[in-house]
Amino acid sequence: QLQLVESGGGLVQPGGSLRLSCAASAFTFNYYAIAWFRQAPGKEREGVSCIMSSGGSTTYADSVKGRFTISRDNAKNTVYLQMNSLKPEDTAVYYCAAPKDKYFCSRVANQFASWGQGTQVTVSS
Repeated sequence: QLQLVESGGGLVQPGGSLRLSCAASAFTFNYYAIAWFRQAPGKEREGVSCIMSSGGSTTYADSVKGRFTISRDNAKNTVYLQMNSLKPEDTAVYYCAAPKDKYFCSRVANQFASWGQGTQVTVSS
């Protein structure tokens, strides 16, 4: 399993931007699809975005499409989530995750085996 560490969360005003990073410590990282999830208090974990190992294919939840961009730098073993035009409803703990089938990109939580510890994103004025 991959070891994943998120960073980049914080407090931002509505309309602002943040970039989250997910760093992995494994030479096999380049073979894995990676996804971002988020979980707000009292809500189920939601799949936000996923990127294939090559970076050539991405998916987004409708709630973030056009505002969030997922990307990866395989030379740095890192996946990014650029979040623009943030809204209060984006407030959540954000997690990155690697799937059980490393080649399979999904936004369904039970298909993922490795998770980071999460980073808090708060959008508030």
